[in-house]
Parts: sequence; structure tokens; C-alpha cells
Amino acid sequence: MLTILGFAMIATFLVLIMTKKMSPIAALVLIPALFCVAVGQGAQLGDYVIEGVGNLAPTAAMLMFAIVYFGVMIDVGLFDPIVRGILKFCRADPMRIVVGTAVLAAIVSLDGDGSTTFMITVSAMYPLYKRLKMSLVVMTGVAATANGVMNTLPWGGPTARAATALKLDASEIFVPMIPALAMGLLAVFLLAYVLGLRERKRLGMLTLDEALAREPEQETVSTGAGSMRGGGAGGEDRLRKDASASGGGTGTGTDAEPTADPADEADDEEFQGLDPNRSTLRPKLYWFNAGLTAALLTAMIMELMPIPVLFLLGAALALTVNFPHMPDQRARIAAHADNVLNVSGMVFAAAVFTGVLTGTGMVENMADWVVGAVPDAMGPHMAIVTGLLSLPLTYFMSNDGFYFGVLPVLAEAGAAHGVSPLEIARASLAGQALHMSSPLVPAVYVLVGMAKVEFGDHTRFTVKWAVLTSLVVLAAGVLFGIM
Repeated sequence: MLTILGFAMIATFLVLIMTKKMSPIAALVLIPALFCVAVGQGAQLGDYVIEGVGNLAPTAAMLMFAIVYFGVMIDVGLFDPIVRGILKFCRADPMRIVVGTAVLAAIVSLDGDGSTTFMITVSAMYPLYKRLKMSLVVMTGVAATANGVMNTLPWGGPTARAATALKLDASEIFVPMIPALAMGLLAVFLLAYVLGLRERKRLGMLTLDEALAREPEQETVSTGAGSMRGGGAGGEDRLRKDASASGGGTGTGTDAEPTADPADEADDEEFQGLDPNRSTLRPKLYWFNAGLTAALLTAMIMELMPIPVLFLLGAALALTVNFPHMPDQRARIAAHADNVLNVSGMVFAAAVFTGVLTGTGMVENMADWVVGAVPDAMGPHMAIVTGLLSLPLTYFMSNDGFYFGVLPVLAEAGAAHGVSPLEIARASLAGQALHMSSPLVPAVYVLVGMAKVEFGDHTRFTVKWAVLTSLVVLAAGVLFGIM
């Protein structure tokens, strides 16, 4: 019964958010509460929620201070060189913009933190997508899938969990998987190319000069590297920007008509992106900020301190050095307060979902049912079975639940048929491309929140492509004899 109710609870949650009948926060709280009562454990709901909150509180703290820290680093210009390179490559071509999104997300994912990746990627690419009227779910889908593949880095989490659960060396798991993961990343770039071509066909291809020569009703894109004009009708009376303003990075000019639409001006201010002339830049402190970030990432990889503590200290130090005056510090904190509140609120709402799912025993019964449903004849192929199971299981449960609860059982079943635990561990990484879009992953709420995309829309668009990418990783692993 718990197995059926567990799957029903997850299905209900996904249907409601994908059809936009409920907001993710409301669904994460109310649906598990109702199912907790349905299984006759309503009296324990408070205990389950408190336990779930306690388990996720460090994650919420990490995300809160990570948003502040990397928000400050974006403000002061640490990532501007990377962003300028990507934007120079993208120009005003939708295909290049989508490919650039994948490349940027993959590069920034090297730090092992999904929230960081999404903050930097969205901050850089959102203005281009918005002004050229490109699909924002393409941006979130490509970024999430690229980050999912890169999340398999030893310091990203899943590999370390697999190594710990099966008492293996993380390098023995990860290094042989590199060819398969490279194929997965190549699949993401190919996906970005195809989706980009689709966007180019829908919107048209522009060079920078052609974009600037567009008709007055076309909106201006301010990216910080110059202004671009993208497709979109706004009426003959839309404000026309003077061409000379395009180099200023603000999208405004001195010859604007007096009948300018205030909404357009507000839009320009909101989407000016990484403006090279923004007042928060600290070029003289560039190497300090770069060194601080490198030290922070090194400390994370070496596990010198808990990650929430590292980000707390890093955020405090970054604010103090870059903005020594209290009003400036308050302004920077206020600038990122919306993201902090949205993400931390979503994490604590997810704590209700995970708390009930775990506390009632649903997740354990679901895992046992799935493992028990594997036919004995598939025993010699348990690595492939593990790879296939990693897709739904890491989507519907946390990485901790899968790697510490389910993977040992799969490894034991594989060992009975002569399948090495190393093969099982490597196969378990295949589903990470899909996992990064799971409603139980806090970082995905950073992505959709900053991109102003409905979580249901993101899920509906991304899941099929993420599944395809995961299958590419799994197939490559089998082809290369890794598993």
C-alpha cells in the first residue's frame, strides 16, 4: 500500500505543477501532508516535517550564502571575461546563443555547485534570450542538462556518494567514466545546436549590424557588450533608440522621443545584463576575488569545513572587502534578497515532501518494489539495469536516498551474478542529467526562479531531452566496456 501511495503522491505532485494547478511551493507542502494523513500517520506529520527541515537546513543555508557570494562576484565583475567571450561568440544568432548557454553552463559546472552554475549562466544569457524573444525554457533545459552531466565530477556529489556507499575509491569510479560522460556532454552540445537551429528558424538569424538596423518596433538587447535588436512587434509608436546609444551597454540614448513608453524604459533597466560600466565593478580587486573564489572552491573540494560554513565566511569576507561601507553592503544583500527568499522557501517546502516520503516509509517500499521487480534473468546485466533505474529513481528521490538506500541493494544483486561493484557504481551515474531537473534538487529552483520560468514548463520541456542524454551516457558506457 505504501508503495502505491508513494508513486501516487509523486504523480499527483508532478501533474499539478506541470498543469499549473498549484504552485511548486504549495504542492510540495500540501500534497505530502494529505498523503501523510491518507496513510494513517497524520499525527506524525509534524515530526516528519521537522526532521525533513533539519536534514535540508544545511542545504538551505549553503544556497542562501552561495547566492549572496556568487551574486557579489557577478556584481564586482569576476566572471565578466568568460561572459564577454561567450557573448562575443553568440552575437545575435539564436543558434550560437543556445550553444553558448551549454558551453557556459558546462564550464562553470567545474566548481561542482549547481546553484553557482545557474546563477552565472542565467545572469549572462537571460538578457539575450529576453530581448531576442527566444524560448526561456530552452535556456533552462540546456543549462540543467549540461550541469547534470558535469555533476558527476568527484566533488559534485553523486560520485562521492557512490564511492562511500560501496566503499570504493572515487577516482576508480570516475576516471573510466570520462569517455562516456564526454559523449553525454557532446550530446548536450548537439542538442543545443539542434534547439538553436529551431530557434533561429523561428526568429531568424541576425548579425550585430543587421540587428542594429532593424525597424523601430524591434526591441533593443542590452548585454553589456553592446546592444542588439531582436525580433518582436511593439507597434509603430514604440520608442526608437538612437543608434549611437548601442555602444553604451544601457540601451538608452539621448535622442529618445518624448513619447517613450515607461514600460520599455523599465524593461531596458531590468535586462541590461552584465553592464561593463556598472557601479559595482571592482577591477582593482579582481585578483583578490579570483583568489578568494579559488581558495573557497579548493576548501570545498578538500572538505576543510562544511560547505555552508565556507560560503557563510566567503560571503561575509567578499562583502566586507568589496563593499566596506554599510549602505553598499545592504544594497548588495537587498539586490539578491529575492533569489535568496525564493530558493530558501522552496528548499524548506521540499523538506515537507522529502520528510513525509522518507518518514512514512514510502521511499523504502518504492525502492524495494523496483529492485524486486527486476527479473532474475537480468542478473548478469545488473550494471545496465542500474543505469536504467538511476533515471527514475534519482528523479523521484534524493541522491542520498538512491546512493545510500538503493545502490547497495543493486550492488549486492549484481555481485551474486558476478557483476563488479565498480560497474554498478559507474552505471549509477547515468541518470544525473535527468536528476538535475528533479523537483527535489534545490538548485533547479535557482535556475527557474532567476529565469522567470514556471517549474512545470521547465519540467515538461526538459525531461525528454535529459532522459535522452542519460541514455547516451549509459549506451556509451556499455559501448566502451566501462560497465
